[in-house]
Amino acid sequence: MNWYLGNYWYLFLLLLLPVIGYFMIHYVRWKGKRRNVFAEDRFQDVLFEKTSGFAKVFPLFYLLGFLFLIFAIIDLLGGKEEISVTQNVSNTIFVLDVSNSMNAQDIQPSRLDEAKNIIINSLQKMTNDRVGIVVFAGDAYSVMPLSTDYSAAETYLAGIETSVIQNQGTDFLKAMEIASQKFQNISNGSKNVVLISDGEDNEGHEEEAINLAKKQGIKITTIGVGTEDGAPIPEYYYGQLMGYKSDLYGETVVSKLQTKALNNIASSTGGSYINGNNLEEAISNLNSELQKSTGSSTTTISSQSAVHYYQYFLAVSVFFFLMIYLFNPKKDFNI
Repeated sequence: MNWYLGNYWYLFLLLLLPVIGYFMIHYVRWKGKRRNVFAEDRFQDVLFEKTSGFAKVFPLFYLLGFLFLIFAIIDLLGGKEEISVTQNVSNTIFVLDVSNSMNAQDIQPSRLDEAKNIIINSLQKMTNDRVGIVVFAGDAYSVMPLSTDYSAAETYLAGIETSVIQNQGTDFLKAMEIASQKFQNISNGSKNVVLISDGEDNEGHEEEAINLAKKQGIKITTIGVGTEDGAPIPEYYYGQLMGYKSDLYGETVVSKLQTKALNNIASSTGGSYINGNNLEEAISNLNSELQKSTGSSTTTISSQSAVHYYQYFLAVSVFFFLMIYLFNPKKDFNI
């Protein structure tokens, strides 16, 4: 067991000791002067009761009594117990594709809404796991740091739209760079990335993203949302549907789910590819996958003031005051 000092502010109570000592000395001197005023030295032995030798140590007993009383108040030697607790902890960053193709409605109400529903429902099955959120398109940004505040995560997700990133495209490498930064000081074995996308790799940085993840010890689980038949990409202006994206020839662009890149990223980093079009199956498969890579961490918890010893100091203080009471027949400060 270790020892620690209780409340430091209570140490100022020790300043009372010199104050008490000052008044005791002042009292002794005052009492002597009063005797001299009342009678000359030669008559004092006859007029006043002779004090015992024990009375000379009364001031010391008073000071010691007050000292141990202050120790009892401070609880100077409160115990501190250290308990080691092993917890299964997972650190998961949800990397969400917010490119314009995620507005396609081949999955109702849209691919982006399906992706957010997968994350929200997965959060509801977590306990102590820390989660973070990264959004990406042509660029990538951290939306939420690693935290166990799942309600905050849901709030952040509610505000995510494809318009949050102006530079459109799909760059897996930039997404992994941001995620790896958030995993600093996290041990390998508990670094999980859940990448949710329709799989369109516009930048061609798939292999660079895989190499970075493998170097950092990050396991990536990919979830594909969308259908192979695909759907046109809606274009919104201030929340109003203005039409559908078209190519240089005026033809409507049809975005389709592409699983090649998603499968490659997952298999190369020790993860799995999950079909996200069925919400319940996707959530079940995702939770099973995350449990496989849950790491264990040992945390030492210090429980201060778990054991108190003030009663011993109080007993010593009572002992000194009791001695003064028993050996002072006049029951006053007789010196």
